[in-house]
Amino acid sequence: MTDALPSPDYSRLFRLDDRTVVVVGAGGGIGREAAQALAAQGAHVVAADRASEQAAATTELIRERGGSAEAFEIDVLDDGAVEDAAERFGDAAALVFTAATNVRKRMEDYSLEEFDRVVNLNLRSSFQLIRTFGARFAANGGGSIVGFASIRAQVVEPGQGVYAATKAGLVQLAKTAAAEYGAQGVRVNVVAPGVVETPLTAQIKANDAWYDAYSQKAALGRWARPDELAGAVVYLASDASSFVTGSTLTVDGGWTAIDGRFTPPAS
Repeated sequence: MTDALPSPDYSRLFRLDDRTVVVVGAGGGIGREAAQALAAQGAHVVAADRASEQAAATTELIRERGGSAEAFEIDVLDDGAVEDAAERFGDAAALVFTAATNVRKRMEDYSLEEFDRVVNLNLRSSFQLIRTFGARFAANGGGSIVGFASIRAQVVEPGQGVYAATKAGLVQLAKTAAAEYGAQGVRVNVVAPGVVETPLTAQIKANDAWYDAYSQKAALGRWARPDELAGAVVYLASDASSFVTGSTLTVDGGWTAIDGRFTPPAS
């Protein structure tokens, strides 16, 4: 007869006490909210961002609420900087990265410079972050990597081709990394938001018809706030998701669950 398994302490399922979590893109938007949520669960947060002043502001917000944080300046387009960050924080428990950009143009109007700019930030830098931190986490016994994809990895519209391709590519990178690093205890997942009120969507918010159309598309009938993505990050960074890897956690208010915008009559 085998011994019974120990009973889990569910009260600590989402706790991150005595763990370090690196949040790249913590200077604002979803990254800032995620950093605060992780700190609220006990994590020491490395608020990493290219904008050092914004990273410092996030750190201050966390400390004001009694949390533990430090600011760290990083340009994810600089391969050496990414490698240095992985060397310095390779013993962290988790990495979260949110940095992305978009150029909303139809494919025939895209310049190759614009193509390179979107692909380099959204996909190439993600590749570098995943593999450098993945290797460090694997050498140190495991960890969690959380990237940010988008519903555009699954559904598209005119003017979103390059952005959508990078997000679909990130989903596949995460799956591959999950397979390659899984035996060493490294989990790799992505969060796929719908439309969120961030600087990246300011162009849409400024157009009332466009903004309202997006609100009506979601089952919940509205846009997401950045803080509404924080729970997904905490879940994927914590032991609550200890058997979750290679997955996409969709947080889109039901956008991808609905077939079109028309509600047919009941009978």
